[in-house]
Amino acid sequence: MTVLILTSEEDVTADMVVAQLHATGTPMMRLDPADLPGKAVLSAEYTHGGFDGRLSVNGHVVSLGGLRSVWVRRPGEPAAHAAHPSPWLTAETRQALFGVLHSASTRWMNHPRNADQARLKPWQLRVAHLSGFAVPPTVFTTSPRLAQQFAEEHRDVVVKSASGPPPGDPALALPTTLIGPDADFSDVAAGPALLQRYIPKRADIRLTCVGARLFAARKTAEPGQVDGRYGDTGHSWQGIPVPERIGRSVHDYVDRAGLAYAAFDFAEDEDGHWWFLECNQGGQFGFVELETGQPISEAVALWLSRREDVGDRRCHRPRRRSGV
Repeated sequence: MTVLILTSEEDVTADMVVAQLHATGTPMMRLDPADLPGKAVLSAEYTHGGFDGRLSVNGHVVSLGGLRSVWVRRPGEPAAHAAHPSPWLTAETRQALFGVLHSASTRWMNHPRNADQARLKPWQLRVAHLSGFAVPPTVFTTSPRLAQQFAEEHRDVVVKSASGPPPGDPALALPTTLIGPDADFSDVAAGPALLQRYIPKRADIRLTCVGARLFAARKTAEPGQVDGRYGDTGHSWQGIPVPERIGRSVHDYVDRAGLAYAAFDFAEDEDGHWWFLECNQGGQFGFVELETGQPISEAVALWLSRREDVGDRRCHRPRRRSGV
């Protein structure tokens, strides 16, 4: 049984997991959907109620029935590297590849259906609240007046992108910025703005969830720091225990979301409380592992290579609960 990794050639974080899979002798195939058609070949025939077919990458062939798991890491746009790329060819290739993979009996980290929903920031905040996390007051708005009122109520607020950093090198991007009620909010009318009450923090927390395993790391923040992902604070990430209450909420969140992997970001305030900021269903973990020595890549490889656990629902459909 083979592990299929959907990611680009430049994904060094995936390289860490590939090394772990090789060390255990687990068969694996690495495919960038951008290489289909071209370097990669897909063939699938629908017979007797299912698909029988194979994937081929650089001469390495795997049958669709022989897939143990699929890790959707950082895949390129389907057909992006084709001789004559086009939006139509991308749509056709996506239909063929993911339509066939969705039909296969395999485990996902994470299933695209669940991953698409998990990317939605308003949905994240709702699920975080239902899971028991502390969530800062937040507003999404295209109304300058409402944005102004929110800032006047909370005084110090953070404005940031809801969808995350845009791909490539855009001419215009929205950095995470601390502002006050005296800011000019007129540009809010041009596009949805995410404003959130600023949490004065003493540390950033990154918590990585791999199946049932949790890895937490802490980095001391500088006074007034807004975004701990950027800039040198003079401090490094240190592995820390996961508080029992936080652990319960994390497991509840990923269960609701149907995720097998998730990277949570928290702000630790002066009283030691962890405030939920976001959950990235495909967040990086290499930098944490390199600084802390936490065996995250090993945990990912073990999850991908083990046989399916009937009780593990995170790889398919999220658990339905009231309010979500």
